[in-house]
Amino acid sequence: MSKKYVYVWNNRRVEGNAKMKDILGGKGANLAEMALLGLPVPPGFTISTEVCKYYWDNGMKLPDDLKPAVEQAMHELEEVLGKKFGDNDNPLLVSVRSGAAVSMPGMMDTILNLGLNDVSVQGLAKQTNNERFAWDSYRRFIQMFGDVSLEIPHAKFEEALNKVKREKGVKTDIELDAEDFKKVVELYKKIYQEEGKSFPQDPMEQLWISIEAVFRSWNNPRAIKYRQINKLDDKNFLGTAVNVVAMVFGNMGEDSGTGVVFTRDPSTGEKKYYGEFLMNAQGEDVVAGIRTPQPLDELKNIMPDVYKELTEIMDKLEHHFRDMQDIEFTVERGKLYILQTRNGKRTPAAAVKIAVALVKEGLINKQEAVMRVDPADIEKLLHPVFDPEELKRAQYIGKGLPASPGAATGKIVFSAEEAEEMAKKGEQVILVRPETSAEDVGGMNAAQGILTNRGGMTSHAAVVARGMGKTAVVGAENILIDLKNRLIKANGVVIKDKEWISIDGNEGKVYAGKVKTIRPEGLAGELATLLDYADEVSDLGVRANADVPRDAKVAREYGAQGIGLCRTEHMFFGPERINKMRRMIVSKSEEQRRKALEELLPYQIEDFKGLFKEMEGFSVTIRLLDPPLHEFVPETDEQIKELAKTLGITEEELRQTVKELEEFNPMMGHRGVRVAITYPEIAEMQTKAILLAAIELMKEGKKVHPEIMIPLVGNVKEFTILKDSITQIADELIKEHNVDLEYKVGTMIEVPRACVVADQIGEQADFFSFGTNDLTQLGLGFSRDDYGKFINDYIEKGIYEKDPFQHIDREGVGKLIKIALDGGRSTNPHLKVGICGEHGGDPESIEFAHLVGLDYVSCSPYRVPVARLAAAQAAAKYKRGKKVNY
Repeated sequence: MSKKYVYVWNNRRVEGNAKMKDILGGKGANLAEMALLGLPVPPGFTISTEVCKYYWDNGMKLPDDLKPAVEQAMHELEEVLGKKFGDNDNPLLVSVRSGAAVSMPGMMDTILNLGLNDVSVQGLAKQTNNERFAWDSYRRFIQMFGDVSLEIPHAKFEEALNKVKREKGVKTDIELDAEDFKKVVELYKKIYQEEGKSFPQDPMEQLWISIEAVFRSWNNPRAIKYRQINKLDDKNFLGTAVNVVAMVFGNMGEDSGTGVVFTRDPSTGEKKYYGEFLMNAQGEDVVAGIRTPQPLDELKNIMPDVYKELTEIMDKLEHHFRDMQDIEFTVERGKLYILQTRNGKRTPAAAVKIAVALVKEGLINKQEAVMRVDPADIEKLLHPVFDPEELKRAQYIGKGLPASPGAATGKIVFSAEEAEEMAKKGEQVILVRPETSAEDVGGMNAAQGILTNRGGMTSHAAVVARGMGKTAVVGAENILIDLKNRLIKANGVVIKDKEWISIDGNEGKVYAGKVKTIRPEGLAGELATLLDYADEVSDLGVRANADVPRDAKVAREYGAQGIGLCRTEHMFFGPERINKMRRMIVSKSEEQRRKALEELLPYQIEDFKGLFKEMEGFSVTIRLLDPPLHEFVPETDEQIKELAKTLGITEEELRQTVKELEEFNPMMGHRGVRVAITYPEIAEMQTKAILLAAIELMKEGKKVHPEIMIPLVGNVKEFTILKDSITQIADELIKEHNVDLEYKVGTMIEVPRACVVADQIGEQADFFSFGTNDLTQLGLGFSRDDYGKFINDYIEKGIYEKDPFQHIDREGVGKLIKIALDGGRSTNPHLKVGICGEHGGDPESIEFAHLVGLDYVSCSPYRVPVARLAAAQAAAKYKRGKKVNY
């Protein structure tokens, strides 16, 4: 029995459903599902994604048993519609459309009006009594077939069409008549000849060429780039399906049209019908941005019955799929057809608003809601907005449609390639195009924002920008975009290539120059609600890395449950402190060092009081001094001369100290716990400051939970020596001040040896915190300051799938963490364990932390909301106790 490759849907039978996206792709699965629901979808069939995989695995060859299955499906389509594929009098026309399991709007290919030739176009004209429509459809097919299937440059067809429009003195396609389109067809055929190609007159030949073209489009540059940008791993997908669907025509006249609608506003998430349409047009006209469409509300006036039926279907589909839907429709001579539905791309703000609304409407639960929003979208929501005071002085030059919200400023560039090139150099750019196409996806991703002067809210630029979370203003018709001279003109202002521009995607406004941005404060509205849902679902705590009260305050506003890492070295660089620190470093005796440290003690007490106040009621983990001492002394001759004078010592003495502090490999040198072993008085001063700060606040009635962290421990004896000293100081101060203060002493696990002997360390420690930056550096033997020179080569060659400093290397560093976790908890079942390296804010690493059973992650204050959502998603995907490969 041959493998099933073709699945049909029509008014007789339906072979698929919405759960079959892996096999049928999203488009095919949803068409089948809508057919099951009895909705007005054109009949057709789907060639499965398995054929795409076969095609690429077998040297771009189709399976032998595909042909009879496709021919049988075509015969069934003919019977259902009473038309004949290739018939000269009553031709069946089809569209051939791509559709992967995950929506990739505009990235792969589609061919419409397939089945027309020099004879059947005349039959179509007679059958419909509409010669203009028939020849319009034919010229569209010849152009699309040549562009998609034969790779004839699209611009050549556009120039030919524009030539006919210029000769007639018109601006738009709809002003051309049948005779004009006949001229266009002849010009198009000449283009084929010039390109050394031939246009096939046999419809079956057209079909097979088009099917292969759609399969090839799975690996076209824009589709590959889109998958890379959206982190869609090719290994998880079979490829694209091919949908062969009976054509319905929106270009049959003024009783026909086409459009794209959303069940909610994809920019704001507001619960209202949203979309656009064009009368006497085909679907490509709407999304290409060539004609500016009409808002959906106008359809109510033009075709009230169609509007009523469409909105009823929109409600039905949203309730059925339990999510905001993006729907393509066509009206043919007053009859409505639904061509596609899918979960709609939306802005980060809309994603959050819709997820919360659907919970309140009872369509989804809280766990589902947290899975509906990408953690990266949360970060985008907290990105800066334009400073209101700056806007008052900004030079306003024009306005378009607010396609995707946010504030973006950058140098204007006129091509996607330029945008990518400049972004790689760290420059901010705004991509400016008359309209964007799928080929621009890389540049759109690289740019801060997108500006077009054509297209509507459902154009390619708008849809893709929203999906990427990029600021976009589209359809700014008053702004002239001059590609030839590389400049834009608006409101009497000329802005040239690489000059600054600012765009406001919330209001659609455009400004000349660079407008200052500010960061929004705190969490509010639906975002706060969604993150409350996340905290209910999550099993991981989320803390922040914060060294000053200002950052701690932000962290609390963003929902941090404590401080997981306070780096105390940053506290010594203030102008009133650095020389006291340096005096301690150049001291020749312990007595001199202690005297200098006594001067630093009051500063440290105030530092820690500030953090404890902001984090009242939550744990604050303070790391004792970590970097090598040479980082606190100057290097240049001028600096040494000035410092020696300030400290009252000779230049030679200071140079000698600097020389003694030099190390060949300071990251693996005299730092962390090693400094405290050599100079215990430093750790003693910091311990006193921590405890005295906590005691002072306790006496004021504050709840304080200090945790003292010893960095870079690799041997349990290092830890016990310092822990004994810390405990002695702490217990004496608690007794002296007669307070009941609980404190913890733990360590930062950064040295591979510590992971191996974690059972010994865990027996003595109250907590572990993995410093994944250094653990990755030492575990891989990669210098984190130098690895950037070669890591891309490693990723390209598949040695590492991803940058190990951005995402935890689960096979290597991950196993070290698991060894340490199991070892520590084997001797201390109550050991609290977290991550405080940069990985603490990375969703993939947070998932790993959940899987191995850590208690918390700690990250930068501004990534706390991201971490809260990522932790909830990990819990939703993987229940505690479930055995999974981490």
